[in-house]
Amino acid sequence: MQRDGVTVSLTEARRSEVVCAGILILVCVVSPIIIALVRNAVNTIQVYASNLAEKARELEYEKELSDSLLYQMLPPSIAKQLKQTQQVPAEFFASVTVYFSDIVGFTAIAAVSTPYQVISFLNSVYKLFDEKIECYDVYKIETIGDSYMVASGLPVRNGNKHATEIASMALELLEATSMCRLPHRPDQTLCMRSGIHTGPCVAGIVGSKMPRYCLFGDTINTASRMESTGEPMKIQISDDVKRALDKTGLFLTAPRGVVDVKGKGEMTTHWLEGRIGPSPERPTVSSLDCTPSFLARIHSQRSPRYHTEKPRKH
Repeated sequence: MQRDGVTVSLTEARRSEVVCAGILILVCVVSPIIIALVRNAVNTIQVYASNLAEKARELEYEKELSDSLLYQMLPPSIAKQLKQTQQVPAEFFASVTVYFSDIVGFTAIAAVSTPYQVISFLNSVYKLFDEKIECYDVYKIETIGDSYMVASGLPVRNGNKHATEIASMALELLEATSMCRLPHRPDQTLCMRSGIHTGPCVAGIVGSKMPRYCLFGDTINTASRMESTGEPMKIQISDDVKRALDKTGLFLTAPRGVVDVKGKGEMTTHWLEGRIGPSPERPTVSSLDCTPSFLARIHSQRSPRYHTEKPRKH
């Protein structure tokens, strides 16, 4: 009886050994397959994560590009407010300085030029101007045909600096204009007429399809009259601008006298002739090319990581 019990125990032990050996063999066979599957899954996840990170960087770059384009169309502070609240209320500015200029004889130039030549000519001139004004605390309002309008002191107020910023900018633009030649008429020198006025105005966003930052008030009209009643290659300034510049003692002006200004009557005006002493240090402006300045800045700031090679799937 005892022998039978031992036999049964031995039989069960052998059976257990066989089962354990079978399980061990199964584990040894299946383990490499599982390890290979896990390794492949890890590689797939790594490739997916890397691709996702690359797409996120590309998305961030495209967002910076679109934001930069928006900030060229609208002042950055206004554009951010417009994106956040979908509306920007009009704002009153107690004192700003507005600059107007146009090309003397533009109608005659357009009459002897093809439309393509006119567009190419204006683009080359105003690309030069756009590069120059980036060195100053000013905001380009718009260009209409051959007219160029710039303001300082808005949308971000800069204290009493707006008159000096516009005056310095106007002198540099006048100097740049004297070196310009018509691409299709190299023997013809470009002449520009400029005007500046200081005063209050209201500024705000107009339109919803193509919103524009516009200025309203008598200051804008007077600045425009300073330009239209001026003379070629001269900068006419109002009495208000002269008083603001005289406080700094940095600019040379000459009296023009009394001018009959349409809608304003007789006004005492002056010529802005130059700057006393050396000009303040300004950032170096890059040479003109066919790339818009905001695109050039984005490309120059773009990190090398955007150009890294994507991981290959093994």
